[in-house]
Amino acid sequence: MTSDLFESSSDVASQEVETPAVGYQPLAARLRPHTLADYAGQEHILAPGKPLRQAIESQQLHSMIFWGPPGVGKTTLARIAAGHAKAYFIQLSAVLSGVKDIREAIAQARQHKHKQQDTVLFVDEVHRFNKSQQDAFLPYVEDGTFIFIGATTENPSFELNNALLSRTRVYKLRALEPVDIESVLGRGIAALGNGVEADDGCLALIAAQADGDARRALNLLELAADLAAEGRITADTLEEVLQASLRRFDKGGDLFYDQISALHKAVRGSAPDAALYWLCRMLDGGCDPLYIARRIVRMASEDIGNADPRALTLSLDAWQVQERLGSPEGELAIAQAIIYLACAAKSNAVYTAYNAASSEVAQGMSEEVPLHLRNAPTTLMKAMNHGTGYRYAHDEPEAYAAGENYFPEALQNRQYYFPMDRGLERQIQEKLKYLRERDKTSTILRYK
Repeated sequence: MTSDLFESSSDVASQEVETPAVGYQPLAARLRPHTLADYAGQEHILAPGKPLRQAIESQQLHSMIFWGPPGVGKTTLARIAAGHAKAYFIQLSAVLSGVKDIREAIAQARQHKHKQQDTVLFVDEVHRFNKSQQDAFLPYVEDGTFIFIGATTENPSFELNNALLSRTRVYKLRALEPVDIESVLGRGIAALGNGVEADDGCLALIAAQADGDARRALNLLELAADLAAEGRITADTLEEVLQASLRRFDKGGDLFYDQISALHKAVRGSAPDAALYWLCRMLDGGCDPLYIARRIVRMASEDIGNADPRALTLSLDAWQVQERLGSPEGELAIAQAIIYLACAAKSNAVYTAYNAASSEVAQGMSEEVPLHLRNAPTTLMKAMNHGTGYRYAHDEPEAYAAGENYFPEALQNRQYYFPMDRGLERQIQEKLKYLRERDKTSTILRYK
């Protein structure tokens, strides 16, 4: 354990930090719910009878990780859980907090433990802490110094240490439904006061544009209220506010990889319309078109291969168009390639064959090249029988040396490539079957 990372021989603050006087607060902060009854969404984990709701209502909290996109209530839920348990609540940010802040939090938690009061230590963006920092929490979680609640927008499986994950339970929070956000916006209108009103459909439009993020929705509402003439939010007001795309797309983050995964799987599943949707989602969110161009080249080889070799050529052409012409011509070429790939005959035979051959090479010995396949550019090499007995395929019937072996002797007759009965590979399959039949009936065999 690395608990000494947060320990210090010097005294740490023994008193709670005084909360500064509150002046202006964003609407989202003013509307933060304090009870489960006021909390919007997340019915899949908070409906009556669900384990998390039971844990909160019974005041039997455990260490946990809240994983979900921004603005879905991770911090709020942690505060509500601490409030139900009558626990002392400490909030840290892995982006802003240093070792000093963490030491002070541990000292405060110990003080409250002596008073027989639990402490909830909430760490926002917990994935930002490095391995040593994450490990340093473990002894305090295990000895009950505090109940640990972490929040992350990234997949905990990739971003958090196994040791920390094994001591916590992960709860996946989902983007809020428009109906939930519209309900929050209704409360927001009331909280704004000063007679602010919204025309029919305006709150629904904000909810749709917020893309599952309640905090973003309330920020948009507050901005719209500031711009509203005579306190009335209209469609014209929202047109001024909603100038930029607000759809979630975290380049390099979990949502990024989820969307490229959806695009790839739609192509593999021969669903051109879905593939086009995910392409447009990624472009709309700011994804570099060249990244998508590189990925579709991979798709052409992995999922189509020799069933339709034109797919690879078209993908490379689309990449080149993007590089040469840029936007928007390049994106149209990428869309053309993606639709072709989705509609093309599918085969993963090349992908499977490559993996099988790679695995055999990685696990096997360095087999010698058979003498008949070796190069013989010098007299010495010829004297050592390099190239002796090699059969030049073009001199053989049908340009095929039946019975010849091109593997190391120990690996003869291996087969990695199994063409599918689809597209051009059907013809390849028939040809290879014919050639193997010739091998079986040949009287000339390299290895008996």
